[in-house]
Amino acid sequence: MSGDSSGPLPTPLAHRVPDLGALELLLAVARLGSLGRAARELGITQPAASGRVRAMERLLGVALVERSPRGSRLTDAGVLVTDWARKVVEAAEALDAGAQALRGRRDSRLRVAASMTIAEYLLPGWLIALRTERPGTAVSLSTGNSAAVAERLFAGQADLGFVEGLDVPAGLDGAVVGRDRLVVVTAPGHPWARRRAPLDPAELAATPLILRERGSGTRQVLDAALATHGGLAEPLLELASTTAAKAAAVSGAGPSVLSELAIGEELAARRLVEIPVRDLTLSRALRAVWPTGHRPTGPARELLGLTRSGG
Repeated sequence: MSGDSSGPLPTPLAHRVPDLGALELLLAVARLGSLGRAARELGITQPAASGRVRAMERLLGVALVERSPRGSRLTDAGVLVTDWARKVVEAAEALDAGAQALRGRRDSRLRVAASMTIAEYLLPGWLIALRTERPGTAVSLSTGNSAAVAERLFAGQADLGFVEGLDVPAGLDGAVVGRDRLVVVTAPGHPWARRRAPLDPAELAATPLILRERGSGTRQVLDAALATHGGLAEPLLELASTTAAKAAAVSGAGPSVLSELAIGEELAARRLVEIPVRDLTLSRALRAVWPTGHRPTGPARELLGLTRSGG
């Protein structure tokens, strides 16, 4: 025959001892000799203080404070409870100080992971604005394509990420912080630069291009846009940064598709020429991202605010 021989579960400690507010009040009464002065010091009314003392006495089952026209004094039991309460409050103060130190350590650093175009052309301005707001925050930046940014966030190696793809990677939440347009460009000597009519999307798809690597936001947008036009041809060159792809295009190696953010100077100086493409949308959202359910806090939250306010 079996049965449950265990007794009733003990009442939780939180239901058997006064809370910190009550203990702080008791210590103030002991120090000031007056319930009224103790209430004023703690920013509560005297009736509220009296009620709190009575509730504490009921909870503990002993009288703690004797009240008289001359003031308030602790009973013998109240003196003992006050000594014990002081140790509890000191331990709570130590806990609070330790937590503040941990918050300070966390809030003194910011780890950012950003895809290449954002890291090169937008993030520097945002970080300068953040330095004005938080001069003591040390910022570390890692760069890579959008897939690499997501991996760093999942691994806990970054507090905030920035990506350029078509949508938010699975497992992340995000907020749009800007928009970008991809532009087909060539060196001025390329035959496309002398065309009078816009390029057909199928011709663009069939032409070997200087491209960013798979996993980059630029490549994702281009793959999606040309999927219904035969898909991208085998790349002429596949490079891991916008700067490298831009340099290859400027040198005349072949046409490329690059962020409008990255080629303003080259277009103005005619080192690159924009090639219009008929009926093809090559726009994308630029997003801040973070692990789902873990919205940024501290300096990461402040940086996010700066990007969305144009800071």
